[in-house]
Amino acid sequence: MWNRLIPDRAPQMIVKAADEDDIIATVKFARAHGLKVVVRGGGHNWCQPSLRNGGILIDLESLNKIISIDVEDRRAVIQPILSNREIQKALNAHGLAFPTGHCPQVKASGYFLGGGMAWNPTVWGYGTESLDAIELVTAQGALIRASETENADFFWAARGAGSGYFGVVTKYFLKLHALPKAIHGSTYFYRLEDAPAVGTWLGTAAPRIAPSVELTQFIVKAPPALAEVAAGQNGWVCMVTATAFEDSPEAARRALHPLDDVPVEPLSCSRATPLDFEQLFDASGALFPEGVRSRVEAAYSNHSPGALMAAILPLWHSAPSATSVFLSTIFCGPNVPGPQKNMARSVSSKVYGGPWTMWHEAEADQANAAWHQAVITALKPFNVGYYIGETNTVEQPDIVAQAFTPEKWQKLCGLRDRYDPDRVFFDYFDGLTAEPERDAR
Repeated sequence: MWNRLIPDRAPQMIVKAADEDDIIATVKFARAHGLKVVVRGGGHNWCQPSLRNGGILIDLESLNKIISIDVEDRRAVIQPILSNREIQKALNAHGLAFPTGHCPQVKASGYFLGGGMAWNPTVWGYGTESLDAIELVTAQGALIRASETENADFFWAARGAGSGYFGVVTKYFLKLHALPKAIHGSTYFYRLEDAPAVGTWLGTAAPRIAPSVELTQFIVKAPPALAEVAAGQNGWVCMVTATAFEDSPEAARRALHPLDDVPVEPLSCSRATPLDFEQLFDASGALFPEGVRSRVEAAYSNHSPGALMAAILPLWHSAPSATSVFLSTIFCGPNVPGPQKNMARSVSSKVYGGPWTMWHEAEADQANAAWHQAVITALKPFNVGYYIGETNTVEQPDIVAQAFTPEKWQKLCGLRDRYDPDRVFFDYFDGLTAEPERDAR
């Protein structure tokens, strides 16, 4: 598991599947013996829903190949255990790109099922919007293809259902995009106490900033060059990053230029630096290091990002871990939030983010958990919904339904009843208690 804060849950069996035949055989075996099934993709989900008490865990780690890349038709087929970095690297070599997620290590399996919070989101949309089809094993042990025109219910649910999906996806069929000719990024550092004012300006300006700009406000530990000036704020600073995905350097610079108008003097800045996806992944990966103990809650809000910063600022001074990060992604352009799409993924808003509380030592568990709870409590009045791929649905099961519109949640529950009536697959809530639920059906 990615998160080293490992819960006391364990399956009755683990099957390391080598191919689709192994998955089919396992699902049929589970049905015959009254066992439930859960799937481990990349193991990156922060609350570890692939760890259940009892049942069979199907480990997809070996399904890690790129099946094909059709450069002319801009299509690709991949297995589920390809990372964001691996997918992008293979496609970029052909002048192509895909709206992958930001963390380099996250695998396609959980990324798509969670909804696909992507790079260049206002232009490319979420990762799920660039899927043509999937191949999956059903609760009956059948291998089928699903798209908007065949087995459409399975396709609809797979795009956003998260850990409650009632199937095992074995292939993803991707619609590709041209690699932007000019990816440029600007980074600004501000004093921590200026975070509310900076966030207020960014939220007001965002509708006038080009949709090609991905804009995020962070609270992070100061880089070494700013450590002295940040000492009075316990080493914390406000960081703003803006990345433009454009077709020329001139267009990228124009898109980023409004960020120079923030009416707060930065501590330091770098403007319109040429980047590639490898560098973007390096920067994102540095914010979310491996081998940490983690609690995360990512929510949607239509409030000013300045209001979110003001709500948490009194708490952030006492953050027990220097590894923790707060982020608010501020969606740019005039048409935010966008309209609903024909998929399970539901919630959209002007702002997305929350606390990523990360630490290393087991003896710091209690202090960090208490502080994290205080931060999410302060933010709760601002939330309009949650991102199911990056929030703690295990300890806070009421969040699950809040990751969907009421209509889509009702539809998703109905589809589970229809296509997995015997409850072969663990849903969002099963197998998380102290006692094994081997015969929960």
